[in-house]
Order: sequence, then structure tokens, then C-alpha cells
Amino acid sequence: MPCPYNFMLNKLAKAKPGPATQRYLDIAEIRDDMVILKDGTVRGVFLVSSINFALKSQQEQQAIIQAYMQFLNSLEHPVQIVVQSRKMNIDVYIAEMKEQWRVQGNELLRTQIQEYIAFIQQLVELGDIMTKRFYIVVPYDPLSDKKRNFFIRMGEVLSPVRLIRLKKSQVDERKQQLDQRMNLIGGALASMSLSNARLDTQGLIELYYSAYNPELSEVQKLADVNKLQIEDTGVVSV
Repeated sequence: MPCPYNFMLNKLAKAKPGPATQRYLDIAEIRDDMVILKDGTVRGVFLVSSINFALKSQQEQQAIIQAYMQFLNSLEHPVQIVVQSRKMNIDVYIAEMKEQWRVQGNELLRTQIQEYIAFIQQLVELGDIMTKRFYIVVPYDPLSDKKRNFFIRMGEVLSPVRLIRLKKSQVDERKQQLDQRMNLIGGALASMSLSNARLDTQGLIELYYSAYNPELSEVQKLADVNKLQIEDTGVVSV
């Protein structure tokens, strides 16, 4: 299966001189709702809601703390908690308001909608309003890191990541194991009253695209991965 993220990195790299940026990235592919790294490990990502802990009653706070302790104690593998801050994007909301302005027949309401749109845009621009998103990254590594000695790990840090090609059966096995972990983590988050949603392939691509290209992602939006025209080079087996 072709990798849309791989395609976009190649496209961006061709526009710049020197070695391709992709050479120094850990990501090999994004497919089947998971991130495949060049070392053969895979990652799944949850988008998680937040709660206002300070507004909870003392009993509710204690319940949340106990649930969080149980969550940590139940983990048999590492997880990564990521907080991403971005300037608020109101493009979709503004587009909806402009559509309301277009279909509105009352001239007074049209004027009010137009003034409201200008007010919101100015408020976000001058106030520099930021939004925060919370992610939990769940890994699956079929090989223990303990098998890698100090010199091998140091070499991985100082040199570009070596690409490991996986067979389809290996990818399927890693996906199955990752799905099991994701189901367990999702249930544990729900027990803490935290709404969560696993990012699909499109969501993962948009997440990493915005993370690696924070400024470009504001002006150049990604298309649906199903609409991208990508050459299928196939998968090389080991």
C-alpha cells in the first residue's frame, strides 16, 4: 500500500537543495491507522480531551487521582503524552458564517453577520489565542530495547535512521498487537472520564504534517489521502 506521508515528504524535499529531510526522520510509513517507523516499530495515537481538575469536587478529584494511579500501574509498556499548542484556526467557522451571510435575505442581519465575522477575525489575530491538544502515543516494539547495547543505541542517535523493510505478515502482526494495546489504553482513559479518539490515517498524516511544518500547515492545507495520486512502489520483503 502506498504511503501518502512518504509521498509528501519526497515532494517537499525535491524543492530544496541538499540531502532530503526525510532521511533524518524516523517515520517510514503512515498507513492502516498507525505510524510505521524505520526501525520496524509501530505507533498509534489517541486524541484525548482535557478536564478542569480545579472545578471538580474533592471526591471527584480523589476518584480521578485513583483512576490515574491505576492507569499508570496497569501499564506494561511506555506511553508518550504530548501537549501541542497551536494558534486557533477559525477558517471552518468563518466559512460557515460567510455561507450564512450569503443565504441571508434580511439586509440588517447580513450587515450584523459581516460585522461579527470581522470582529472574530480581529479578536483571534490581535489576541493571539492558542488552542491546546492532548495526545497519547502508544508504541509496539516486537524486540526489547535491552537487546541493543550502548554503542548500537549511540550509533542510532548520531546517524540517520536505517530503514527496515517489513513483510506484509509482519505489518499485520504488529497492527494486531498495537490494536490490542490501543483498546486497553482507550478503556483506561474512559475510566478517568477522558474522551478519546484514535487518529485514523488521515488524522495521523495531518498531525505529523503540522508538527514538522507548523508555518506551512497554516497556509497549505492537506488534501484527503484518498484523493492523492501516488505511485505504488510496493513493499520490499526481508
